[in-house]
Amino acid sequence: MTSPRRLGAEDSSTRATLLDATAQIILEEGYAAVSSRRVAAKAGIKPALVHYYFRTMDDLFLAVFRRGAEANLERQRRALASPRPLRALWDVDLDSRGTTLMVEFMALANHRKAIRSEIAAYAERFREAELATLSRVLTAAGVDPATIPPVVVTCLMASVSRVLVMEGALGMTMGHRETIDLVERYLTEIEARTPPDPVDAADAPAPAASPTASPDGPAAPGR
Repeated sequence: MTSPRRLGAEDSSTRATLLDATAQIILEEGYAAVSSRRVAAKAGIKPALVHYYFRTMDDLFLAVFRRGAEANLERQRRALASPRPLRALWDVDLDSRGTTLMVEFMALANHRKAIRSEIAAYAERFREAELATLSRVLTAAGVDPATIPPVVVTCLMASVSRVLVMEGALGMTMGHRETIDLVERYLTEIEARTPPDPVDAADAPAPAASPTASPDGPAAPGR
């Protein structure tokens, strides 16, 4: 009986370099440009090492997506714990790098069932994590949940921000400034009607790190 092929350690710096290289290729050239040789060249290592750490290219794609999604879950956690959670979430949603990666992964998901299932699972986690905080904030601001359900707010924030980023990448900006101004006015109105939470300076969460400076590589949206 053949024993399972040994894989490289998950905490290896080489593995992390491969994930960084793959994410960068996706951002710069799209998922279709990713191959073991292309990733190896970008990472500056031998092509055989790609399959030492990942049995298949699907495994590599999944690892890139999961790492980015987990990093974004942490950014979301910080946003939800901030004194201005709605605005912090909006800033996370407007991350163009994360949206670019998500668009590529969604295109890839049309051809790979495992990727599609993973995206759906993480999207549900993101949405569920937001609902309790959004319900609290909107209720405190006097927003009737029967009129504007919190789940609709999270869908709208994610959808609008994604369209803005996707169209911006194409060079289309008509209506973007007006849309952003409308969202900003709504957020300002909600914040003005919401009593501030007594957050201790020592307990206040640190600002979410920029995706360009993240040690986990480019972020990937999860919702």
